[in-house]
Amino acid sequence: MRVLLTGSSGWLGRTLALLLAENGHDVTGLDVVPGADTQVVGSVADRALIDRAMAEYGIEAVIHGAALHKPDIVRYPRQAFVDVNVSGTLNLIEAAVAAGNDRFLFTSTTSLMVRADVRGGAGAEGAWWMDEDFGPLEPRNIYGITKLAAEQACRLIHRDHGINVAILRTGRFFPENDDTHAEPSGPNLKANEMLHRRLTVEDAAAAHLAALERITDIGCDTFILSAPPPFARGEAAELARDARAVIARHYPEAEALYAAEGWVLPDTIDRVYDPSRAERRLGWRAQSDFASVLAALALDAPLPFAHDPDYTSPIARQEHDACTC
Repeated sequence: MRVLLTGSSGWLGRTLALLLAENGHDVTGLDVVPGADTQVVGSVADRALIDRAMAEYGIEAVIHGAALHKPDIVRYPRQAFVDVNVSGTLNLIEAAVAAGNDRFLFTSTTSLMVRADVRGGAGAEGAWWMDEDFGPLEPRNIYGITKLAAEQACRLIHRDHGINVAILRTGRFFPENDDTHAEPSGPNLKANEMLHRRLTVEDAAAAHLAALERITDIGCDTFILSAPPPFARGEAAELARDARAVIARHYPEAEALYAAEGWVLPDTIDRVYDPSRAERRLGWRAQSDFASVLAALALDAPLPFAHDPDYTSPIARQEHDACTC
């Protein structure tokens, strides 16, 4: 299948381009930043560019991973988020319809589900259990607002034109340090997040491949992507009070393995992302989870997730290089 992949120079895009090619797809990358997997350099906000790319490369399906993200809020005005995240998405899916494509994948984010009260901590019943029916959705910043608007635009075009749409709300998979949490350390925090809100970039890419292959049997649906949590919904209250006790029930070896590494387990967990719909409908399940982290610690092997405190997104790196020339 001839696939247009936007965001092809980015962290997910590079991984996904390779996986698609390995599975027999002909990938055309589009990004504002040049890269090894990018054939078309330009913005998704440029409809004429998109139309030319669709025609020149004979595109049959679109995977839209390009976006301005939360860290970009300090670098760009709100209008830029509207232009790229909303107008760019609409440009792509309308072009896909015009080209006769039968499937469109949109990389969204679990961030748009984090309302002010979710951000503030656990709810009255304990840890928030966040599946695709969680609501109301009240994003707390322009990034979340525009990603939600783009989701709605995808649903509208599906209703009006019948194109099959998979909306993939990914949990965290970035390699750099968290920009809001200094403690615990980067790898320790990422390991903790594999319990309830993180997945590897490889698993995120695999979910996109599964959606590309299965969405024509589904029509239009939204999927949360995260490593499978070990917890049951009935443990939500205890997770908010004493997460270590819950973790110890599921992983009695965790405390000692963490202590040997000088790491700390979370005292509380205030939200759990539930990816079970993706497993049921797409046949996808993350291959790496918290058990994978513990197995790596036990064997002194590489951790299943990437950690690179010096990682900079291609667009931020390009801007930095332009300013220092």
